[in-house]
Amino acid sequence: MMMTTLSFASGSVGNKHCCLEFSSLYFVEGFLAGKLLRSSYRRGYGFWLDDPKFPRIKSRNRFCVTAKVKKWRKHDYPWPDDMDPNIKSGHLTHLSNFKPLIEKPKPITLPFEKTLVDLEKKIIEIRNLADETGLDFSDQIGILKNKYQMVLKDLYTHLTPIQRLSIARHPNRPTVLDHILNITDKWVELHGDRAGYDDPAIVTGIGSIEGKSYMFIGNQKGRNTKENISRNFAMSTSHGYRKALRMLKYADHHGLPVLTFVDTPGAFADPKSEELGQGDAIAQNIKTMLALKVPSVSVITGEGGSGGALAISCSNKIFMMENSVLYVASPEACAAILWKSSQAAPKATEKLRITAQEHYRLKIADGIIPEPLGGAHADPVWTSQQIKSAIIQAMKELSSMSTEELLHHRMLKYRHIGSFQEGVPIDPQRKRKMKPSQTSIPKAGDIHLEMEKLKQDADKELTNAFISMGLQEKLESLKLELSKAPKGSPNQPLSGNLKEKADKIMQEFKQNLSKPGSYMGLKQKLEKLDMVNKLMDQKKKSEELKSEINNKIPSETKAKLKQLKDSWDNAISNGATMDRDLTEKLERIKAELYHILKSANLEVIGVAKRTAAAPPAEAREKVQRLKEEINGEIERAIEMEGLQGKIEELKAKMADGLNLEEVEKVEAEIKDKIVEALEASGLKEKVKSLRMEVASSMAAGAESHGCR
Repeated sequence: MMMTTLSFASGSVGNKHCCLEFSSLYFVEGFLAGKLLRSSYRRGYGFWLDDPKFPRIKSRNRFCVTAKVKKWRKHDYPWPDDMDPNIKSGHLTHLSNFKPLIEKPKPITLPFEKTLVDLEKKIIEIRNLADETGLDFSDQIGILKNKYQMVLKDLYTHLTPIQRLSIARHPNRPTVLDHILNITDKWVELHGDRAGYDDPAIVTGIGSIEGKSYMFIGNQKGRNTKENISRNFAMSTSHGYRKALRMLKYADHHGLPVLTFVDTPGAFADPKSEELGQGDAIAQNIKTMLALKVPSVSVITGEGGSGGALAISCSNKIFMMENSVLYVASPEACAAILWKSSQAAPKATEKLRITAQEHYRLKIADGIIPEPLGGAHADPVWTSQQIKSAIIQAMKELSSMSTEELLHHRMLKYRHIGSFQEGVPIDPQRKRKMKPSQTSIPKAGDIHLEMEKLKQDADKELTNAFISMGLQEKLESLKLELSKAPKGSPNQPLSGNLKEKADKIMQEFKQNLSKPGSYMGLKQKLEKLDMVNKLMDQKKKSEELKSEINNKIPSETKAKLKQLKDSWDNAISNGATMDRDLTEKLERIKAELYHILKSANLEVIGVAKRTAAAPPAEAREKVQRLKEEINGEIERAIEMEGLQGKIEELKAKMADGLNLEEVEKVEAEIKDKIVEALEASGLKEKVKSLRMEVASSMAAGAESHGCR
């Protein structure tokens, strides 16, 4: 049997002409071989010319032809048909299935951009009116365009954290491949983890910027629903991280600087990924990135979530786009854990400090790359050029370092994140984790300064809120009308028209402010100010009531109270207890006060007993030290005066219990010797002065806690 393989064949079969693409063509000789092929190809894999359906070709060697028809498939990365063979840059972009979209993405408006949409509608309406009527409305359109730019600038200058998060997640935001194709001269994508899988959520490849080659690694999101599904919404599996690990080792081996682009909500947390070692793959990536001997730069282009972002962002320098975010847990997940509702996501976003500005302040990010007004999707090419300039500048700095300096630079970067003290002795007297009631009370001056600062911050945020709500013009117009109105008394009510306008503005402001997740910082400041105002009103009322009561108490009763207080202080300072006479005086004055208050139409609900104030901590420490000193002096006196024998004698006589007079005599002798020793050492004066100090501090504490 003889076989020959051909690529294509064409000919005539019976009375019918055909032209087929053959994957292989066999020429077979011999009766046995013909039978074998006939039984095989009758099963649908081809056709047999020695078949009863076709006329038999009589030949001495029984010639037969077989063919298998294969469907033609166009390869995935076609080169352009009209490509210039002498081209030196750009043609490698054709080796990617990432192509320009046939249809432009639909414009998507974020919730806080409603004012801009209204202005756009007005501009379109006036343009349509100008086209219909033929009138010139260019001045009105120009005014509206200027107003649009002012509102846009004010809006994007005072963005809240939740608004920045929504911009980072914008569906039309440029993807990693958009930025790569915009900044590279040449680019070729590399695929596969060399373990049988190519994760589309992570793209890797080699590209050149201004003649220098780099290894690119990044999370790739889709530009529409179909692409997002195929890219798994940029949530990589363990295969993707092993693919990135392969490229990191390749770059380290060949000396290619590494550029990584982060834009992912996090790693894909499904059971299969966990079974295939998701955590180990991320850990290996972090370990490898920290040990790279080549410069590395990371850019957070959108959102960077948890370990999925950390796996490709442990670089020498980390840059964040102006409206990008980096977090360990998504605000929705954090809100669900802490506040049991994802509706608290705006509050969680503010508390987590996930914005680029916060990371730059905490020295996690090394720089912030600016974005155009309206976000990166407003001008993707300009945004890519800003990324390119930041990368070139950083690489110039890092390329001048040796390998040891690069590793040391990377180590210092991550060692300096956070704050700690090492080798510094801790003050044992410092209070930690104390309840608010146990901490030192702030001074009135400090509280006043804090209140003034809070008012200033609230005023600024109120102004910004009015601007972002589009109410600033209405407010200015109302102020202008108020200034033109005839001036009367300060308490004169507003006229009906002005009052209606003011109420309408405040109603619209409150309605916008009450939306969930909007202006969280301003709401908290206003709540604090409201609470402080209520406390101030209560204090004012209590002062007025106190003044009213003091005015109704006769001067004679006040003199008796003062005399009684002086007697009380003297008794405490001398260490004496309250005698019966002092107690009776106190009860008489109490009854007199009760009668006076009742006659002044004031109902006495009850009488609070003033508890003795405990001595302060410093006084207690002094007492303890003095007690130890007295005990030491007593032991010294016993040793020096030879009183140990007397004490043993006293113990023996007390055990017998026969002669009480002798026991008392020995006891008095021992006491006299100890008192003489204490007087000689000057401890008696110390005890007296400390008693006076404790008494005065307790009296001061009683005055501060009591009512007058």
